[in-house]
Amino acid sequence: MLTVSALSKSFGNRLLFANISFSVSPGDRLAIIGANGSGKTTLLDIITGNQEYDSGAVNFQRGATMGYLEQEILTAPDRDLLHEVAGADTSTERLAHKRELIHNELAETTDPAEQAALLNELEEIESRYEQAGGYSVEYEAKVILSGLGFSEKDHQRPIKEFSGGWLMRAGLAKLLLRDPDLLLLDEPTNHLDLDAIIWFEKYLKDYAGAVILISHDRAFINRMSTRILSLQPDGAHLYRGNYDSYRAAREKEEEIINATIKNQERFIESETRFINRFRAKNTKSTQVQSRIRRLEKMETVTAVRKAPTVRFKFPGSPRSGKNVITFSHAAFSYDETPLYRDLNLTLARGEKAALVGPNGAGKTTLLKLLAGLLPLNSGERTLGYNVDAVYYAQHQTEQLMIQNNVLEEMRRSAVDETDEMLRTMLGAFLFRGDDVKKKVSVLSGGEKARLALAKLLIRPANLILMDEPTNHLDIPSRDVLAEALSAYDGTLVLITHDRDLIDAVADRIIDINHGSLTLYHGSYTEYTEKIERERQALSSEPDTAIIQPGDAKLSTNQRMLEKDRKRQEGELRNLFYRESKSLQNRIKKIEDEVSRAETRLREIENILENPILCTDKHKFNKTLNEYETLKNRNTVLNDEWVELSLDLEQKRVTVFGKDV
Repeated sequence: MLTVSALSKSFGNRLLFANISFSVSPGDRLAIIGANGSGKTTLLDIITGNQEYDSGAVNFQRGATMGYLEQEILTAPDRDLLHEVAGADTSTERLAHKRELIHNELAETTDPAEQAALLNELEEIESRYEQAGGYSVEYEAKVILSGLGFSEKDHQRPIKEFSGGWLMRAGLAKLLLRDPDLLLLDEPTNHLDLDAIIWFEKYLKDYAGAVILISHDRAFINRMSTRILSLQPDGAHLYRGNYDSYRAAREKEEEIINATIKNQERFIESETRFINRFRAKNTKSTQVQSRIRRLEKMETVTAVRKAPTVRFKFPGSPRSGKNVITFSHAAFSYDETPLYRDLNLTLARGEKAALVGPNGAGKTTLLKLLAGLLPLNSGERTLGYNVDAVYYAQHQTEQLMIQNNVLEEMRRSAVDETDEMLRTMLGAFLFRGDDVKKKVSVLSGGEKARLALAKLLIRPANLILMDEPTNHLDIPSRDVLAEALSAYDGTLVLITHDRDLIDAVADRIIDINHGSLTLYHGSYTEYTEKIERERQALSSEPDTAIIQPGDAKLSTNQRMLEKDRKRQEGELRNLFYRESKSLQNRIKKIEDEVSRAETRLREIENILENPILCTDKHKFNKTLNEYETLKNRNTVLNDEWVELSLDLEQKRVTVFGKDV
């Protein structure tokens, strides 16, 4: 469907990427990853034809359709949400518009003849609209809007009333309704809450077309991707599998290269000692010259170039009282609409809580109430002894003074600190050298997010309230933030749609729904598992037949039933064996081949550690190519094993039933 060949792009003297090649077929899920500024969005712009490239080729299958989330612009602000989204299906849009015009004309005319003519025309339009799938389009639009978090009341609201984040959701809804053959998604989960992300993942799982996505959400990439295109300082690399598979493969490659470098260094040192020792001896001149030529021809193996990463940790915070903040019978309303009633909540010292719930449930409002930014209508908010709170807003970057440079903006949060100290802090957030003189107005979204975090860290606090702190942060920066928050010794309340961050940090989950709080102690994974168990318990049906062992007549029936049950089970086992034999044979063959390949991979790793191999470039490359071929083959086999195992399990469920 899409083929990219040897693609290169530069901006001025800066090479963004070079020789990128990959292809995309129906059903593929390709995730593009890399540090901010590595060229991910530029690559999507090139694929869509919105940006030129220096060399290479981009070929898209004739007749196939492409949809790009960033290209979706809601150009009809006076239309309501449902009609704007449903109008993305152009095959029915013209008919719907004509139908609306006829309805308007009918409302205005009183001439019976004209009314009859309009009704006949309307009947024809209605028939064509139904045949074109117009009513199913509207239904599908409602399903998609509901999945993305819009309420039924929102369907009739004008587009112009929605905020930027909700407009992005509406744009995504239009894109999904168009159902293109290739979806290009740039950070699609940034404006989605957890429920919407989970729905979106399920939708994409069933999507028949191909998807190319950019995301910094590790959990989303892991669930969606079948291949990873990694844009790194040392070039672009393509990997099979999800993000975790990519990281394991990348780490193994780095281990091999680092081991090879050490062996090569030892070999060069040994050869150099021999040359220096025997250079003046005529009897050794041939050997010396041979070794000199060998060193000159040797191709030096270089270390993997890595993108710089943020380095920071939260400063030690002053010790607070045991109870850090307490709400007692608190109430809050928006425009006389009650949101929280009789709210009682206590957060203890060192506790790390994550607020979860759908958009509009009141998560950000509760965080602002905790921060004291919104006044309670009634009840009490009590801070504990020696509590110092800081608040990181979801749109914290919008509060930066764009006319300042980076150093000046940092000083706003630390007027008494020296330039040296501020530069040191900014350096940890990748603002180095003259970067601190950049105007805030020219910073990227990721750079602004890093600056806002640096300002937060400049002073210690024992209560941190954070609303979506990972927006615009790349995966390595998110990992560093997770480590820092885990090690933080104060109290934390966090809102984020990054499930990995919640799992890594939170020890308490506060589920918010229509002003009601439900508290769970434990990790996010434990919370979701508990919710699923509760859901299954509610949907399970009780047993309808209970046999009393003391009843002789029932005991006889029981023996007959047991005999019949065993006979049926035997028949089912035979049926399952016949229908799954080919699957089980293939699974066994895959397991045997993977086992042999893993044995050979270990042998090659031992071979690559031999410094003598470094002297023979052809043999070294041949061995390394065999290693890469085996590794890629193993990835393909493992993917097939997973699919066959799922097929086998599905067949088992089909034969034996869901309870077996």
